[in-house]
Amino acid sequence: MSYRKTLKLVCGLAGSSAVLVFAAAAADSRGYFGELRVEAASRWSKFTVLQAAQPAWTPANHTPAPTGHAWDFNWDKRDPSVLTNGKKKESSTEDPSSEQDNGKPKATRNILLIRHSQYNLSGISDKERILTPLGREQAEFTGTRLAELGLKYDVLIHSSMARATETANIISKHLSGVGVELVSCDLLREGAPIEPVPPVTHWKPDAVYHEDGARIEAAFRRYIHRADAKQKEDSYEVIVCHANVIRYFVCRALQFPPEGWLRMGLNNGSITWLTIRPSGRVALRTMGDAGFMPPDKLTRT
Repeated sequence: MSYRKTLKLVCGLAGSSAVLVFAAAAADSRGYFGELRVEAASRWSKFTVLQAAQPAWTPANHTPAPTGHAWDFNWDKRDPSVLTNGKKKESSTEDPSSEQDNGKPKATRNILLIRHSQYNLSGISDKERILTPLGREQAEFTGTRLAELGLKYDVLIHSSMARATETANIISKHLSGVGVELVSCDLLREGAPIEPVPPVTHWKPDAVYHEDGARIEAAFRRYIHRADAKQKEDSYEVIVCHANVIRYFVCRALQFPPEGWLRMGLNNGSITWLTIRPSGRVALRTMGDAGFMPPDKLTRT
């Protein structure tokens, strides 16, 4: 039987899909694809290499599987669904859903964490570690940037260390028009929050981690949390402190492993912006933003 007669017979019996299979087999047997075999083999070899470099995803799931723990919505111990303002119901006839709605936060907190400006590294005591002339310039740039954002700042909190206090005082001059209150806090002083991973051989002993870590964690719990239910409007709070403190706050707020804090770097006078929604969701809007400074004014000391 000739090839054409065979093809017609298959069309009548099996339909178009069978035709394609049979025709391909017949063509291959006659050597029609012979010239393409070497080129196809080469392409398949390249595809195999690319495929091997991809993650081992299952065919049913073409996206990487999430790792780690699920988001803890009660990370700040202020989730109203778990605890309604820490108070018991006054009456058994009170509607529980109504009480929970009244205890729900409605405002968003915006926390702008500022790293202090460059300071005198040769100073022995804290009082001697004041800002350098460049550091004072950097604080001016940061203050100007905060003013240009046009936000209604509620408070300016700063570490009680000399370099942070001086930075905050310079910044506050740019925010004087909005009447920002200046508050000093010892909890925000620089320190070693937790032993970093991977470890560093030149870092401080465990005793320092134990002491500093407890204090910095206390600062985190005081300042990084969702708004109180009584807060009606969104707030913007500026905190001037230190690189270690800010990096630890970011890791804790985003529920990243806190021991990874040393993997990040921050320029002097930079702005790190955390947003905390009423639901307990946290977003990092900027991390160490210093793009408002000229390149020759950037430092990390």
